[in-house]
Amino acid sequence: MEAQITINYNRIAQAIEYIKTHFKEQPDLDEVAAAVHLSPSHFQRLFTDWAGTSPKKFLQYISVEHAKKIISEDNQLTLFDIAHETGLSGTSRLHDLFVSIEGMTPAEYKNGGKDLVINYEFYDCPFGRLIVASTSKGVCYMAFTENEREEFQVIRNKFPNADFRQQTDHNQQNALLIFQHDLEELPVIKLHLKGTDFQLKVWESLLKIPMGKLATYGMLAEQIGNPGASRAVGTAIGSNPVAFLIPCHRVIQSTGIFGGYMWGNTRKTAIIGWEAAKENTADF
Repeated sequence: MEAQITINYNRIAQAIEYIKTHFKEQPDLDEVAAAVHLSPSHFQRLFTDWAGTSPKKFLQYISVEHAKKIISEDNQLTLFDIAHETGLSGTSRLHDLFVSIEGMTPAEYKNGGKDLVINYEFYDCPFGRLIVASTSKGVCYMAFTENEREEFQVIRNKFPNADFRQQTDHNQQNALLIFQHDLEELPVIKLHLKGTDFQLKVWESLLKIPMGKLATYGMLAEQIGNPGASRAVGTAIGSNPVAFLIPCHRVIQSTGIFGGYMWGNTRKTAIIGWEAAKENTADF
């Protein structure tokens, strides 16, 4: 049994290396499977089990990451040049890949938030220091932080060409009320987010989990109509750009273990307990 696990691991490692080396040739499933001496159907199942995504999707991730690297190194290249350097047949394929994986077009990625004004400020909340950033349309980023300078750099990297202004605005203030008011009395909290269709579906499903309640990754996968996508759901949850407002802290493992949280497991436990207590108090 252990010998077979080692063999499978080595095959997947070999396949990953093959895709990384040959991605500019955009190899199909048959070609990669042949490189590791497996049938296409068996390789597809084995790769998905080990890597948590299909060979095709992994190839797409590698291609987009290479395209992003090219853009960051030379912003003057045309989209046709970028597509050619990535091994894609044309700008339409580059466009589709970016929208599918990054939730934005290649042009928007190159733009890097140009002409976008982002207000940001740091606040104290019941669970520590918090950065809230917003545009005129709504909150675009919210995260717990232990280091203000590093956290600002994180959002700066997301929108490198945006005009950042450290100041409070109405959208930020509305968002902070979630720590102080009953949900039924909250004003509308507007969000300004970009994500893939899948990410947006997952984030929307998170918003449907009531305060004081918990859900599992499998439950969310079923809710969005893709019961076999628990891992992909976990990845989308990990990409949540607005802490607490989109309550990814309410998702736990099927075993009942709280599981990971990008802002720390201790904080996740504290939030879940705080919400449960708040909900129980509201019942009296």
